[in-house]
Amino acid sequence: MKDGFRQSMAWLHTWTGLLLGWVLFFIFLTGTAGYFDTEIDRWMRPEFPPPASQVQTVKMLERAVERLQAKAPNAERWRVSLPTDHGVVGLNVSWRGSGHDAAAANGSEQLDQNSGEPLKPRATGGGQLLYRMHYRLHYLPTTISYWLVGIAAMFMLVAILTGIIVHRKFFVDFFTFRQRKGQRSWLDAHNVLAVMALPFHVMITYSGLIFFAYLYMAPVIAATYGFGENSQRLYFDELEGRLARPARANTQVPLTPLAPLIAEAEAQWGEGRVRSLEILYPGDSQAQVSISQTPSGPLRRTATMVFNGVSGALIEVKPAIRSTPKAIRDTLLGLHEGLFAGPVLRWLYFLSGSIGTAMIATGLVLWTVKRREKLKRTGEPSFGLLLVERLNIGTVVGLPIAIAAYFWANRLIPAGVEGRAAWEAHAMFIAWTGMLLHPIFRPVQRAWIEQCWLATAVFGLLPMLNALTTNRHLAASLAQGDWVLAGFDLTMLAFGAAFGCTAWMLSRRARDRVTRHETLLSFAACKNAEPAE
Repeated sequence: MKDGFRQSMAWLHTWTGLLLGWVLFFIFLTGTAGYFDTEIDRWMRPEFPPPASQVQTVKMLERAVERLQAKAPNAERWRVSLPTDHGVVGLNVSWRGSGHDAAAANGSEQLDQNSGEPLKPRATGGGQLLYRMHYRLHYLPTTISYWLVGIAAMFMLVAILTGIIVHRKFFVDFFTFRQRKGQRSWLDAHNVLAVMALPFHVMITYSGLIFFAYLYMAPVIAATYGFGENSQRLYFDELEGRLARPARANTQVPLTPLAPLIAEAEAQWGEGRVRSLEILYPGDSQAQVSISQTPSGPLRRTATMVFNGVSGALIEVKPAIRSTPKAIRDTLLGLHEGLFAGPVLRWLYFLSGSIGTAMIATGLVLWTVKRREKLKRTGEPSFGLLLVERLNIGTVVGLPIAIAAYFWANRLIPAGVEGRAAWEAHAMFIAWTGMLLHPIFRPVQRAWIEQCWLATAVFGLLPMLNALTTNRHLAASLAQGDWVLAGFDLTMLAFGAAFGCTAWMLSRRARDRVTRHETLLSFAACKNAEPAE
């Protein structure tokens, strides 16, 4: 009975992992890159100045508000986000219009934190594009993307749970790796990678489903709140604990000084613990100023202090934990995003995500290796096997090459090209399409080797391209102590070296296989040439 159950779980594990395995690989790879999205943003905007000494919070906010008063004096809402410790060097300011032309009146800028002047970097999707791709994909309608990612996450969760049932001996699997044993080696690698970061795999998959639970379980919400936009707004207002906001009075009144409000917030939370500031109806008698706290833990929602925008009086303090169910949800989402993590913990996030990506890759390859070994007894490969082998090559190696092409496009596309950011993304998917087509015309073994050598080149030469096209090259970054840009170049060199080692190993194995085959043929020829006695 137990063996039958485990066999059925093994079948389920295999097919849930395979059917959307390439989508999962895309999600994991781009999501893992997203843990350093702001650092990638910095590298893809070399016009940004080097990081300067920290400016006082009050001065930064006052400069940002001055810019907003000049840029969008009639906006309904202003927002200022302060630099974080993730390599951000500028102030992010945004404004939102009201009425029928609200969308046209929306906008955002990045300001120099020292002068308050707008920075004018090249148009780019940056690291944010890669981060968004892991849940919104690309070129697809947003709702369809959410559903596809949700289905893939559910498949992933089923694959993890069935994998736990199939491989009961966790510690034995973790310490077992048999080299150069074909299918067994791939199985051992898959098991080791799965066990190594198993808690992370479970957390990241389950919390990913929680992100869009309101979409996947819309009928449950509608059963209580009804259908329509107003019903959905009521649900989210109750979920977020939003109070009914006052109506705009259309009476011009100067905004209260910000320094006392910041001082009161820092007295409550600690110096430097202000993350953002939002002003509703700036310059109006009904203005409100909301100051949010910097997160210090996995809880996604932080405390917020709301002040009267005219008198400066404190209206209310919204605590971080507003209800137990919402706190649980916010904690899961905060753990998923990892925005609270410092440098060491974010590298652990990145390492765990990379392990998860490699786990998916080894599972996809294991499926083909297992069926290739069966062919030694059964004959010609099926169309399905040939298709999976080619998709594996074009995805496991081809997608990283495409991401490198995205970085190359950032340096090679002229800054003044219209739709420049979109063309960076197009370059990525054009490169990926080429990598998916390439294995169709090459033997499987040669395609693996050729794409690994190409990955070695595009990653390894990226720092050189950076040095040729900007003055923010590796030597300059190291001299300035700019470890964000230096770390990016060094990471690209590490990826190039890793792909180079892989290509060299695959090439050597292919040569050994050819040599062994030629030796066997020579031995057989000599055997046949011996005179009969």
